[in-house]
Amino acid sequence: MRRIAIVLATFAAVIAIAAESRLTGQTSTASLTVTASVSKNCTISTTPVNFGAYDPVAANATTPLDGVGTIVVSCTKGAPAKLGLSVGSNAQGTTRRMATGPAYLNYELYKDTSRATVWGDTIDAALDIPAAPNRNPRSFTIYGRVPTGQDAQVGTYTDTVMATVNF
Repeated sequence: MRRIAIVLATFAAVIAIAAESRLTGQTSTASLTVTASVSKNCTISTTPVNFGAYDPVAANATTPLDGVGTIVVSCTKGAPAKLGLSVGSNAQGTTRRMATGPAYLNYELYKDTSRATVWGDTIDAALDIPAAPNRNPRSFTIYGRVPTGQDAQVGTYTDTVMATVNF
């Protein structure tokens, strides 16, 4: 019996010590504000417009030579943008030209498949891109055309056009 009394006394002491070690004082609270901001951002990449071979004597004497390229834009969700294309490094005024040495081959870049609306880099001529529904890349086709009947010299013609996304 004495053993039981000692065990019970020890058990009571352990319970009393555990009760005293609990946090039982008064409390006060405060809110913590957490913030972050998301800035507008866009990235841009391109695939070239490759017209292939222009034949001024037969095939392209009466039929234009068409080609397509692509611009891929990724923007922050909700960011609208404008996509512009410069006149190129060989332009004469607003006429786009590819060059090989001193010779030129005129061409144009368009926003639409019918090749009726020229794609430029002014407010009116740039492509309006609606607000991004998400951050996923979106592709935009560039429709190119080399007009008929140009008296072109033999060579490989190139031009560099700057694609710019304004957001």
